[in-house]
Amino acid sequence: MKKLVFLLVATFSLSMVAQEQITEGVVSSKMTMSSSNEQMNEQFAMIGDIAIVTYFKADKTRSETNNPMSGETVSIIDTQEKKMLTLLNNPMMGKMYSLTDIADSPDNSGVKITKGDETKTILGYECQEYNVVMNQEGVDMKMDVYTTEAIVAANQQTVEFGEDFKGFPLLMNINVNQAGMDMSMTYEVTEVKKETVADEKFSMTPPEGYELMEGM
Repeated sequence: MKKLVFLLVATFSLSMVAQEQITEGVVSSKMTMSSSNEQMNEQFAMIGDIAIVTYFKADKTRSETNNPMSGETVSIIDTQEKKMLTLLNNPMMGKMYSLTDIADSPDNSGVKITKGDETKTILGYECQEYNVVMNQEGVDMKMDVYTTEAIVAANQQTVEFGEDFKGFPLLMNINVNQAGMDMSMTYEVTEVKKETVADEKFSMTPPEGYELMEGM
């Protein structure tokens, strides 16, 4: 469950009033978690909303979060090079990283993506609904996602969904069931700033002091 939370916590954000495409800037978002398990719910309540900052520039995205559960997490996606670098600075595990490939034709077995009938305006953006159902490694997940194609940026949770899924998520409601335990998460974009982002933010070279995560 901790690994699942870590993978889901690592990315997302945005906002603006016009429908022009924006390809470079800084996005702010928040994530809220709850569970049917009383002990986990108490932990989530103590953590509160988790703030996420996302930097994006053309085909590159960097998301940063810092919370008591997973420590500092950075996720960098380069869709042109088809690589994703994840950095984890955890008080228990120390400084770890993983560098993974993004598949040209992702294996979506166990994943069903349906374009919904609803549209919703979020922070001035017209968003399309997508419904995603996943069953992988004993984990059942349902996602209700609203995306905009006005934001040109990758997203960690959706980058491997393939051609059936378009746009950048501004709102994601996620329900997970693992071993009979339910958990709900909501990602919500709170702000988008159109501004210049330094190329150094998107370096795919792990910083000094980080060790490779085995099995990731």
